[in-house]
Amino acid sequence: MVSGHRRLQPRKRPRQVRAELTRQRILTAAAHVFADHGYAAGTTNRIAERARISIGSLYQYYPNKDAILVELLNRHLESGVSATRRRMAEGLPDSLEEFVRSVVRTSIENHLDDPQLLRVLAEQAPRSPELLEKVAQHERERVAYIQELFERHPEVRVEDVYLAARLFVSTAELLIHQLIAAPDPVDGARLENELVVMLTRYLTAAPPESS
Repeated sequence: MVSGHRRLQPRKRPRQVRAELTRQRILTAAAHVFADHGYAAGTTNRIAERARISIGSLYQYYPNKDAILVELLNRHLESGVSATRRRMAEGLPDSLEEFVRSVVRTSIENHLDDPQLLRVLAEQAPRSPELLEKVAQHERERVAYIQELFERHPEVRVEDVYLAARLFVSTAELLIHQLIAAPDPVDGARLENELVVMLTRYLTAAPPESS
């Protein structure tokens, strides 16, 4: 019997260009099928038909649709990690508001490609221990990076910069996930502007006076 962990793993990693192209076709087809039909109706037969391959060929790469969905979630996460690291390598804007805007905009852009698929990924994708650790590691990297900036930026007035960094990361990520993937999604530009105002005011507000 196949273990729960192995059921979420690809059957093989392609070594040849042709095989890798087939794998990418499966993932692209699956993204469309899950977005169009949802998770329950997003069957492997539909995915194979959309990818224009046989169901047998699909099963050479993935044992089931859960493994495909996990792969899509991995791809989405890795895209976010890459975007974050590119922003970090570009250096820091002088203005705190510009920095907040760059973080918020990067996150929104990473979620705009297919809001319907994002809802499936966020609500229904299986979570393996490896995937959960990857998510946690990405969050730790972002918190450490943002905490370092808060400690050095003269406009930041919060007292607990570590907690502020965690609140910043969680608030931006959760709200963007929820509002971009909602059945009635918020416009990306409006969401960006409101989040920038909210987060910047929190970071620059004077600490409450102790009684």
